[in-house]
Amino acid sequence: MPNPVQAEQVHLTTFYAALDAERERTEARKRDEQLVGTRNAQALHQRDGRIRDLNVRLARLNSAEEGLYFGRLDDVDGEVLHIGRLGLHDDDYEPLLVDWRAPAARPFYIATAVANEGVVRRRHIQTRLRKVVDVQDEQLDLEHDAADASKPGTGVMGEAVLLKALEARRTGRMESIVQTIQADQDRIIRSELPGILVVQGGPGTGKTAIALHRAAYLLYTHREQLEKRGILVVGPNAAFLRFIGQVLPSLGEDGVRLVTVAELYPGLTATRPEDAESAEVKGRAVMADVIAKAVADRQWVPSRPIRVTVDRTELRLDPSVCEEVRRRARARNLSHNQARPLFLTEIIDHLTNQYAELIGTDPLDGEMILDEYDLAELRKEVVAEPAVQALLDQLWPMLSPQRLLEDLYGDEDRLALAAPQLSVLDREHLLRYGDDWSPSDVPLLDEAAELLGDDGREAAREKAARARAIAYAQGSLDVLSGSGSTDFDEDDESEVLTAKDILDAEALAERYEAEDDRTLADRAAADRRWTYGHVIVDEAQELTPMAWRAIARRCPLRSMTVVGDVAQTGAIGGGTSWSAALGETFGDRWRLAELTLNYRTPAEVMELAGDVLREVDPSIPAPRSVRSTGIKPWYADVPAPEQALYVHKIAGDETQHGQVGVITSRRRLELVQEAVADLADVTVLTARNAKGLEFDSVLVVDADGIMIESPRGLRDLYVALTRCTQRLGVIGTLPDVLRSSTAWSQ
Repeated sequence: MPNPVQAEQVHLTTFYAALDAERERTEARKRDEQLVGTRNAQALHQRDGRIRDLNVRLARLNSAEEGLYFGRLDDVDGEVLHIGRLGLHDDDYEPLLVDWRAPAARPFYIATAVANEGVVRRRHIQTRLRKVVDVQDEQLDLEHDAADASKPGTGVMGEAVLLKALEARRTGRMESIVQTIQADQDRIIRSELPGILVVQGGPGTGKTAIALHRAAYLLYTHREQLEKRGILVVGPNAAFLRFIGQVLPSLGEDGVRLVTVAELYPGLTATRPEDAESAEVKGRAVMADVIAKAVADRQWVPSRPIRVTVDRTELRLDPSVCEEVRRRARARNLSHNQARPLFLTEIIDHLTNQYAELIGTDPLDGEMILDEYDLAELRKEVVAEPAVQALLDQLWPMLSPQRLLEDLYGDEDRLALAAPQLSVLDREHLLRYGDDWSPSDVPLLDEAAELLGDDGREAAREKAARARAIAYAQGSLDVLSGSGSTDFDEDDESEVLTAKDILDAEALAERYEAEDDRTLADRAAADRRWTYGHVIVDEAQELTPMAWRAIARRCPLRSMTVVGDVAQTGAIGGGTSWSAALGETFGDRWRLAELTLNYRTPAEVMELAGDVLREVDPSIPAPRSVRSTGIKPWYADVPAPEQALYVHKIAGDETQHGQVGVITSRRRLELVQEAVADLADVTVLTARNAKGLEFDSVLVVDADGIMIESPRGLRDLYVALTRCTQRLGVIGTLPDVLRSSTAWSQ
């Protein structure tokens, strides 16, 4: 019988030869395109577009270099299917390797002995660089399965391969799970594109990896639909985005933008720290009404007549006039800044007509002696008068979202007028001065931007740039015309064409307009109105109703994958059920998928975490761990003054087992960071910032402090305890919920 490793090495060598050949063909096409010369702007743009497409293709080919081939299926008819990171074919265009996302590859992930999908053997191929290092076979025919029925197992696909991956040292970056996707995960990954899919999964169930692989699957399956709009991935914090940042590129996909809620608003850095109570108030759904009222309040109607002087002539503006003009402007259903010119035009017309009546009426017969030209000149006088300009800005100012919120936050009276439904204490949480922004301000700025519309600054910049381009083009045409040959007979002069006869300055400027060569992610990041083909939200239970409104605005088709765990909700404004989290924005228009197997956290650690989960919510079942390490969690009741030195020693020892996460309270954060600053492979962070991350070993420092620092401290503690893949230690005073546990090592 042939050695399976050697047999698969033959296949692997063939696949890499095909990969190299395809890469060389693509590089050759790119070189040919780069040699194409043209002065035509449109042709140049088309050439650059082809080069960009070839670069994308090269990136996909390069991303498959590691782990190119990992699976094989043998069916009942003797046919063999080889599965890898991307599809490859031979010179006759016969398939060699099937992309893992293709429908034909699905049995690799879902076939069982009971429902084998026509597969008799599933083979897992493990490679390192370009060498096969191991082969694991699963026989899926019932006869073979019955023979092995007495053997213990976890009930997961590719158990040996999966456990090896789970027990491998962490690298500080999330890795692709394309080789070990389980059947329950595959069903979610391949779920249909439309609608809102909510994935509820406890710690270690792989929900983040599933969401990212779903993005790769959707881009493959719905390429034409999604490649122009892209996919938005929203994560809880910057550390999380760094952790997951290489997964999609490793799968050959780059049409994805990764952001936090704080980064949703273009050109804004929202990093100001904020207390949890203020963030909760800003996140309430009622803040949409507050912002709308704040905008409406800036469309002001005076309570008494206002007088303004133009060239020594006093004009009067009555409240009734302002009220009627405002009513008509609002009736157009335009944004605040778009409706402003309509309002101003009518007010200026009213003042101009009044001005004309005062100075242009014949005193003898009362007839108007001014003609249209005179009226136009009077209108210019009215518009140019500084007092009139100040009045117009008071009645209906041009507003940016930043100015609206700065004015609102900085004025108690204005805030009370806009938010009468908030308590005095709630409004105090909103009061502040300055122009720096917190993450919870971003959804409010986005809401304001939607109501205000463009403030005209961007359009003015574009108009000025366009004018400069036309002026430059005109200068070029003048030079060309002036430098033409004059060595011709007088009779021939009329037959000579010049550059100006062929095109004008505006047409020339259009030809040489710079094409936008930014990536899709960069273009989307700069455009607040960009709408995505699909949105993925991770740790979604933390989002407030206002954050959901901002995200929904970016996906009007409501094609979303929402992943999280309501047992881990730490933010006061987050949802402790999916109905509570999503109801304000989406009602009941979503479907739920649940994950129940914990692939990360060992059973010994999950026993301890389960004690905390029962205190959080007895109705939420803990995910079942698929493996046991035999290492129980430990604790050391070290006094606070001695914790820094102790943590340094233990963290240093733990690095021999891999990456170490030290999760602590906010009050101990700086102290612990300083204590381990000289240690490599050690990361210190709070429980809130540890969401979604994982480490080989975790040290929880000051568990009692973690609990008391937040109204949802129990949930934060649950997060902290479930970040390890191998080992857990707790340092400091134990809260009651942990002290009474029987899960500790003796």
